[in-house]
Amino acid sequence: MNIHKAWLVFKKDWLEIKRNWQVLLPIIILPLIFAVVFPGIIMVISQTPAQNMDVQDFQSLIVNLPADVQAQIAQMTPNQILFYIMVLYFFAPFFLIIPVMASSVMGSDSFAGERERKTIEALLATPISDSELLLGKILVSFIPAMIVTWVSFAVYATIADIVGFTMFNGSLLLPNAVWLILIFGVAPTLALCSIGLTVIISARVKGFKEAQQISVVLLLPVLGLVFAQISGLLILGPAVLALLIAIFAVIDVAVFYVGTKLFHREEILSKPA
Repeated sequence: MNIHKAWLVFKKDWLEIKRNWQVLLPIIILPLIFAVVFPGIIMVISQTPAQNMDVQDFQSLIVNLPADVQAQIAQMTPNQILFYIMVLYFFAPFFLIIPVMASSVMGSDSFAGERERKTIEALLATPISDSELLLGKILVSFIPAMIVTWVSFAVYATIADIVGFTMFNGSLLLPNAVWLILIFGVAPTLALCSIGLTVIISARVKGFKEAQQISVVLLLPVLGLVFAQISGLLILGPAVLALLIAIFAVIDVAVFYVGTKLFHREEILSKPA
């Protein structure tokens, strides 16, 4: 495989995506919401009088936290408890939605968008292998998706630390080990899994919107993790996150292998726009 050829596909597609607001808007708006709304909730919590705070709704999550974390929480005020739980645990799985949504939007445009723009014939006629073409399409979804994910986390962590600095006597809550593993380990492997599946879908459907509608299904496992975390059924600690990384890494390799086997240029060309 020639990485340089795959990179040429990436550069060509990125130039087209920068001019396509139908693709750009979703990957800009969602991270902005996460970067603004979540810190806004954090600031409201920090300003709420202690007598109005109720931590009972989080008991199912708190009782499943590690013993050392529960011991720390036992020494906190109601304001501190809610701030600590929401910043470090409640919002954490929501940040996995960003790479899946961003990558699925761009992945949906990979082949289906080319077909709608009538550029699919020229693309498939280029002298590169199927694996190089697929890798280039994956990269153009993966790199921007991870950039917006990491920038969103940086904004979130900065605001959380600024607001929490005085509340926790100068201690900084983020980044911690769990969030670093989540953002730099789970998010990339999950994004690659989502992109691989979305690109395969995009190559086999007629248009961008159809590919995007089907790829929304890929959000279901992430929403399951969100529900499991906020309900206390599953705590995304280092061991669970390491297991998720291993599972997604295996799926990534399998999806890329299957994708190269299912990829047939003649079949793609035969599909009408």
